[in-house]
Amino acid sequence: MPIALPASMIVVEITRPGGPEVLEPRPRPVPAPGPGEVLIKVAAAGVNRPDLLQRRGLYPPPPGASDVLGLEVAGEVAAAGPGGSAWREADRVTALVSGGGYAEYCIAPGVQCLPVPPGLDLVSAAAIPENFFTVWTNVFERGRLAAGEVLLVHGGASGIGTVAIQMARCFGARVLATAGSAAKCAACIGLGAERAFDRNLEDFVAGSREATGGRGVDVILDMAGGDYLPRNVAALAAGGRLVQIALVRGASAELDLRAVMQGRLTITGSTLRPRSVAEKGAIAAALREHVWPHLAAGRLRPVIHATFALADAAEAHRVLEGNAHVGKVVLVA
Repeated sequence: MPIALPASMIVVEITRPGGPEVLEPRPRPVPAPGPGEVLIKVAAAGVNRPDLLQRRGLYPPPPGASDVLGLEVAGEVAAAGPGGSAWREADRVTALVSGGGYAEYCIAPGVQCLPVPPGLDLVSAAAIPENFFTVWTNVFERGRLAAGEVLLVHGGASGIGTVAIQMARCFGARVLATAGSAAKCAACIGLGAERAFDRNLEDFVAGSREATGGRGVDVILDMAGGDYLPRNVAALAAGGRLVQIALVRGASAELDLRAVMQGRLTITGSTLRPRSVAEKGAIAAALREHVWPHLAAGRLRPVIHATFALADAAEAHRVLEGNAHVGKVVLVA
């Protein structure tokens, strides 16, 4: 039987740029899916750092994207648009979206949806897309991490970090990590990192060199930027790859390029949200082929720190900004 759709839904709107208090639940019409799209009845939505930036007015949505926050959801397909979508009503999916996740219903391109892995509930599934898409395309496609190599993950206790550690171990790599406290370092080790360096107390360059017998690491996944750049270069082995995905410590730094040349290093990076539907669909297909078997077998799991009701999105933002979490914060619709 077709799923009956209401005329309106609740979304979390940004009433003005500012702190978490500017987030308010408000009614909006339920959108209709277009060609190749699906309408998802949202069970849960992940909360991510880009959401915090957008709330402050520092990260506008790309052209055509919803102004509502939320880059990942999980739930049931409520309706499919004409042409091209392989999904049917009541299918359980998790989806990467360019916006609109903080809502009771959300539009997603069909190619950016993936089936909820066996054994996972919808709350856990909502914590998958943003981090798994990011880690796969950056660590494995751009960083070319291979079995037997060493990955250094900065922010190892973050949502992205907890996925990167586990995924790298699934594919036979060794992992080192940095984190901001002894408890977070312990969490990284519990997920499979050999060593975790407290960034407030330890020099990750010296630690990485020691852990690799002086050789250095093969790939670094960095969310810090700024003054980490020359230190990252110093921690890389010959032929190493630095992959930049965020700029928490700043967008500029001074670097002696002789170190890059002499070490035959690669410095790369990417963003995810502005990429085309076709590009994101290709990442989704790669995840389904290479990563979904590990999720189905229980070798890989999203780490959930806390859940909040959709109406409590402001509190979820406060927790994420407090930076005491390990793993993901998720809204439950």
